Amino acid sequence: MAKKQFKAESKRLLDLMVNSIYTHKEIFLRELISNASDAIDKLYFRSLTDDSVNMKRDDFFIRILADKDTRTLTVSDNGCGMTPEELEANLGTIAKSGTRAFKAANELGDDIDIIGQFGVGFYSAFMVSSDVKVLSRAFGAEKGAVWESTGEDGYTIRECDKESVGTDVVLTLKADTDDENYSRFLDEYTIRELVKKYSDYIRFPIKMLVEKSRKKDGSDEYETYFEDDTLNSMIPLWRRNKSDITAEEYNGFYKDKFYDFEDPLLVIHTKAEGAVSYNALLFVPQRPPYDFYSKEFKRGLQLYSNGVMIMDKCEELLPDCFGFVRGLVDSADLSLNISREMLQHDRQLKVIASNIKKKIKAELEKLLADDREKYEKFFKAFGLPIKYGMYAGYGVDKDFLKDLVLFYSAKQSKLITLKEYVDAMEENQTDIYYACGDTIEKSLRLPQTELVRDKGYDILCMTDDVDEFVIKLLEGYEGKPFKSVAGSDLDIASEDEKKAVAEKQESSKAILDKLKDALDGKVKEVRLSSRLKTSPVCLTSDGVITVEMEKVLNAMPMENGARAERVLEINPSHPVFETISALDDDEKIKLYAKLLYNQALLIEGLPIDDPVEFSNNICLLMTK
Repeated sequence: MAKKQFKAESKRLLDLMVNSIYTHKEIFLRELISNASDAIDKLYFRSLTDDSVNMKRDDFFIRILADKDTRTLTVSDNGCGMTPEELEANLGTIAKSGTRAFKAANELGDDIDIIGQFGVGFYSAFMVSSDVKVLSRAFGAEKGAVWESTGEDGYTIRECDKESVGTDVVLTLKADTDDENYSRFLDEYTIRELVKKYSDYIRFPIKMLVEKSRKKDGSDEYETYFEDDTLNSMIPLWRRNKSDITAEEYNGFYKDKFYDFEDPLLVIHTKAEGAVSYNALLFVPQRPPYDFYSKEFKRGLQLYSNGVMIMDKCEELLPDCFGFVRGLVDSADLSLNISREMLQHDRQLKVIASNIKKKIKAELEKLLADDREKYEKFFKAFGLPIKYGMYAGYGVDKDFLKDLVLFYSAKQSKLITLKEYVDAMEENQTDIYYACGDTIEKSLRLPQTELVRDKGYDILCMTDDVDEFVIKLLEGYEGKPFKSVAGSDLDIASEDEKKAVAEKQESSKAILDKLKDALDGKVKEVRLSSRLKTSPVCLTSDGVITVEMEKVLNAMPMENGARAERVLEINPSHPVFETISALDDDEKIKLYAKLLYNQALLIEGLPIDDPVEFSNNICLLMTK
């Protein structure tokens, strides 16, 4: 029996496939099971038109046998099998795919699922094996044949007696090393786990003889026995009609599949047919996972091709703004690379990702319209990534996501959408007003809100760090610009109010200049305010960077020195200003300036430059 050499520079190519193409050694079992499924598909397809194939669909199966004594793992099927010539053609030439040729020759449509495309999956067995035997008997043949190789110096083919039609792939596992425990692939637990992970939805049963125990009849003693277990569930939930699936089935599938103890907040089950066909089953959890806001969290959907898992986290299918969604996509139209672990970055993937993005948004909008309480629960859990999604990429998705965000309404005392704010605006109102603060309560207690609320206008409370940055990018909603209650462009005082403040500003120029000088460059200007009603002082800003944005930017690790053009505004009607205006003691004016400025800083939640000096100044004022 002469040893034959692999074609296509076998040694070099085989080394590349074993050591480079596949990321995880465990992938070999998925590939062998997929090949077995393909072989069964071929014979089943033939049985539809050939009466000599006296087999029904229920007669087909895949079997796994682990023998720890001989360190062998066998994957068997009762599919079409191979002749000696087919063994040499398919296994002697690396990257030759019999499956691809079969599908092309028979012009198979989508009703027949054939997984293999590239003909290299079989060779993944050499990642874990020191020797591989393939015993196969083709349907209609009287004899079988054995193909055998160590993967290093060619292969042999010889005749053998094989009772049944089909193929047995027998792997002799490598010896364990310090870096790799190959023996684990003989453990029942590992085999079950890998079948469940990668091949749970192969549509033929994957059987394994397992050891079990039971009580002996009429005795408390136990005995062991062996019984066939089917390791895979076969029928993917996502391929069933939605009308036939109960909420309990969806919830159970989600909790088992994604290891959550709570039912999902929202289930999205969708199917697309056309240029790109796929099934998707998506879930929105009740709350973020523990590592959601950490660097370790990896977004993405599980990706299947005809029921075989290709990737556990396909990031390309899910945008950052919807990174909290968990689920899977199953498609036969994806262009896989030869390892079936990764995708080519092509049109099909982009189309699926775009459709899923739109579908998630549509379902969230539907939830917002149909179940407000549930949507608000969702938004409290996942509103932040949606806001960051609006800001990311220079606001490329701001318009796509703007109708999903909620803000707290000061007037309505609840979360509302931007549309709801605009619909409820006062007749003479032209702008959307907002206030920024660490909490809703702090936002509403800001002195800058006094005039806006006095006019009867609503105020949106912005309490997340990203809020004001999003608002600046969005600029407005339905033609209504956003305005900060602390912005220099507030401009809602009446003409009489403006005139009165302007006259007072002119007559008080000397004292205001002294206050500004006393603050030694800490503020751009000290001016009288038309927005304050009861409070003596507040801090506002001119320019692009607001006081709140300054706080956020300076809290970032890579940012420091960001500074708003601060303006100290004083209430001209407050007794404090009347007292300051009557002073002729420059030292006392300086003392009052520092106290008012520090008071404004405290109101804004900003740190005081010198707390000791502030404390001493209060004591000094109390003793005079």
